[in-house]
Amino acid sequence: MKKVLFGALVMTLLLSCNDKKNKVTASENVYESFGDSISDQSALTSADMKSKFENMKVGDTINVKFQSKIKKVCKKKGCWMILDLTENKEAFVKFKDYAFFVPKNADNEDVILSGKAYVGQESIEELKHYAKDAGKSQASIDSIVAPKTTYSIMADGVLIKK
Repeated sequence: MKKVLFGALVMTLLLSCNDKKNKVTASENVYESFGDSISDQSALTSADMKSKFENMKVGDTINVKFQSKIKKVCKKKGCWMILDLTENKEAFVKFKDYAFFVPKNADNEDVILSGKAYVGQESIEELKHYAKDAGKSQASIDSIVAPKTTYSIMADGVLIKK
């Protein structure tokens, strides 16, 4: 009788532990946070952000929070990233005051960020620096001969989905 009661007690404990683990659902998001603390609430989609950028001129700045997928991260320090905006458009992200970096292996991760979005123009020197950081070949770096109009963000807070 003692063996049966002990067995029933052990089974009850095991089942209750499994039940607690199953309560974590796929719809709950867990993020790693970088920079200022932000929430995942009220973030624009990549398509919405692309539309906002398309309605801006060089020099315009707006505060935004949006979600996207990371296409590339600086492989030296994690000091910049490129986000997908849909339809082959991208946003280049730097981090406010160079105060934080993101993991160098965060390519293809889902991200939410907040900061100042602006349309800018990058110099040839900057473009070559970024190409070098991205590990591009010297021939590719040397082929950069003109400035580029860009969609950019100076992020103050970043959430990367775990």
